[in-house]
Amino acid sequence: MPVGGSSPVLLDGDAWQAYFRDFERSAFRLEVHQTYTMPAEAETVRGFLAGARKPDGFNAPWHRTVGDRTAAGRTMTRAKLVRRPLTPYSRYLFEWCIPGNVAAGEDYHIVDVTDREVSGLPEQDFWMFDESTVVHLNYRSDGSQISRELIQDPDLGKYLAWRDLALESAVPFSAYRT
Repeated sequence: MPVGGSSPVLLDGDAWQAYFRDFERSAFRLEVHQTYTMPAEAETVRGFLAGARKPDGFNAPWHRTVGDRTAAGRTMTRAKLVRRPLTPYSRYLFEWCIPGNVAAGEDYHIVDVTDREVSGLPEQDFWMFDESTVVHLNYRSDGSQISRELIQDPDLGKYLAWRDLALESAVPFSAYRT
């Protein structure tokens, strides 16, 4: 039960998209899972795994979002934890997704935890907007999303410390080689 008996604030649709439209300075994502099972990606993941060519205009709406925000002086940063060998989903990200995100302006970092422990990082995916708003991305063990939950009164010091630890432990995607 949430603290104080209040119901969790779950985000979907435009209420969720508004965070990407309206943040003023920064958006940061910590990505800890090795596989995500997102219905919107199922077809392209299957194509990637079957050896298909990446579709023209792949991920263009996200690239426009990133490009528009970064052109306006806002930052979009992501830190992804990986373990080798990479999962098929992580290979899909590395080959089809992340390069376009970086080209659009996303500051993408890789934290390789294969041969080392990065003590202190959570097992929770989250977005943090403007260092003041935190949204947990909740997943089942198979990588399917359960919910996006706005965290009421987050301990911002904890999330900022997690962000800083992830980035200190990371290398830029462009420098990472598997």
